Amino acid sequence: MGWQRKAEELFSPREVFYLLTITILSLLLPLSFLLLATLSGAQYYLQSLALFQSPQPFHYIFHLALHINPCILYVLVSIVSVGTLIQGLMGKITLFSESPSRSSRLSTAWVLLCAFQVCVGLGIEGSIAAGLYDDNESSFGVERSLLSRVIFLLGLHETTQVWCRMVVRPVVDDTVFGAARRERWIERAGLAASLGTLWWWRLREEVETLVVVAQVKNEQLMDVGLGDFVGWWLYYLLVTIGMVRIVKGLMWMFMISLCRRRPTIEVESSQNDDKV
Repeated sequence: MGWQRKAEELFSPREVFYLLTITILSLLLPLSFLLLATLSGAQYYLQSLALFQSPQPFHYIFHLALHINPCILYVLVSIVSVGTLIQGLMGKITLFSESPSRSSRLSTAWVLLCAFQVCVGLGIEGSIAAGLYDDNESSFGVERSLLSRVIFLLGLHETTQVWCRMVVRPVVDDTVFGAARRERWIERAGLAASLGTLWWWRLREEVETLVVVAQVKNEQLMDVGLGDFVGWWLYYLLVTIGMVRIVKGLMWMFMISLCRRRPTIEVESSQNDDKV
């Protein structure tokens, strides 16, 4: 009866709506990386095309998404990524976890969430209008090592978790239930599965454009803009977050093994004392 009641509560319409909302809004962060990579590649091709012929006018939505939207999105993604790195190195930070009051923390979360929604929505609409997603192949065809991809994915997963816990979850909890609630395993599994699907579908190839564009422009003696540098910096920032997570995992495993060996050593020493 207990398991049946838990299953009914877990798959109730309200819980399913809550799970879907948490998962979709949490994917705004990895979608931001996909969008920034796509727009970075588009800016490179337009800049290369302008060297040989005059550029053709584009729709105003694409112009807005290509020149103004990335600047705002770079700032938003940088805030979340830097906050994740600081939290990984020093623990909880005031900006995300200990606001002066619950209302101010909730207001900050609402502002960040709405800003991400507007920027991502506008960028995707402009990209679709320009036909940037018609080609399913990678923009440059350059693949980085498997180790680099895995470490970046770990950093992206860690950043997405921080984004979900500190921004998405307070907003959804207050809207659906009116109070904060405990994070459950099914929500973590749903977020990890969704991120893995997005990664395998397109993100694993497209996101490398962030770091490749700056290198290609430097090799071709083209002007490397501030957005290109920030994209390159964001890529390696998430690689750093992934490396921090790996180091912390190895330290945790070492401490667990050390704690398990300590009682064994104490028992052996006590037995030796009894024999003496």
